[in-house]
Amino acid sequence: MQRVAVAGYGLTKFRKSNDSLYTIAAESMHDLFNNVKSLSQHDIDAVLVSTCDNAQYTASILSEMSGIRPKVAHRIENMCNSGTNAIISAYSYIASGLCDIAIVVGVEKADSPSAKLEWDLTRGSFKHPAHWAAMFSKAHMREYHTTEEQMALVSVKNHRNATMNPAAYFQKEVSVDDVLKSKPIVKPVKLYDCSAPCDGAASLLLVSEEKIYEFTKEPVWMTGIGQRSVCASFSNVKELTRMDSTILAARDAYAMAKIEPKMIDVAEVHDAFTICEILAYEDLGFVEKGRGGRFAESALENENGSVNVNTRGGLIGTGHPVGATGVAQAVEIAMQLQNRAGKRQVKNCKNGLVHNLSAAATSATVITMGV
Repeated sequence: MQRVAVAGYGLTKFRKSNDSLYTIAAESMHDLFNNVKSLSQHDIDAVLVSTCDNAQYTASILSEMSGIRPKVAHRIENMCNSGTNAIISAYSYIASGLCDIAIVVGVEKADSPSAKLEWDLTRGSFKHPAHWAAMFSKAHMREYHTTEEQMALVSVKNHRNATMNPAAYFQKEVSVDDVLKSKPIVKPVKLYDCSAPCDGAASLLLVSEEKIYEFTKEPVWMTGIGQRSVCASFSNVKELTRMDSTILAARDAYAMAKIEPKMIDVAEVHDAFTICEILAYEDLGFVEKGRGGRFAESALENENGSVNVNTRGGLIGTGHPVGATGVAQAVEIAMQLQNRAGKRQVKNCKNGLVHNLSAAATSATVITMGV
């Protein structure tokens, strides 16, 4: 198998707009080509598009709009972790030798049909993801004495980090008091405990080891991959104080990369709600089970002495255009590992991690990256 690396990336500003899905996607692709000057349309073997939009033939349409005639062009949808599924599909094409160069484009509009889980009849009338977030929150609070203040600290950190990210939807800091007094959604989840849907796109250029140095002198290698789907419907989620799909996906990614959690310098975790980040601290092995709330206290001031989490602002600070999220997470890790993250740069990054979830963590993807 060929090794695969990130050679470049493109981003849009995350926003709400009247722009079409195709316009937003093409904007991120244009940014990628601007960032990788040696890349031409004729180099591209595959164009993979991650979106939950109902639009049809998106990959071929975007290829034509961009002047690309790829061997492979198709769309990938897997709810909120569509982006990382698309990245792993592109990785597989390259690692197997079927392709050498692939562009992954994640794109979504704020009114994506993925905002509600209409297909899951086991949820009854509780279709919004905030309902399951409330159940996870209550279970963790009851079992481990996690507090609403600790969950609020996740939001405070991620909104603060977002102010250093020009692409982020939110550009204003919030306080713990702001979070606690924000509009109740489903007790104990409040408005500022939640990520927000928005428009946005992100693009990632993946290249084989054989050709990578034609496009960059600073490749970011994809070192470990883990994926796990434990179920689809919420009725089959058996444990509310952990996310089993994350634990299993992380185990496989660490094993493939031959690293341990303590070796991760920077991580993008799926904070669709504040409780998700606290659970991720534990399930990814950054802290012992039950200590996620305390980790959130130290993470705010980077006092934990280990991994830096959601440096771009996470989903809570940056926004959550569903199909774009996993790709944007990978872009952030690549930027950090190349020392190109500006004001939010973490010093001496060697290993990074992307963690992407779907539908109450019924499925998860974990990708490790390194230099």
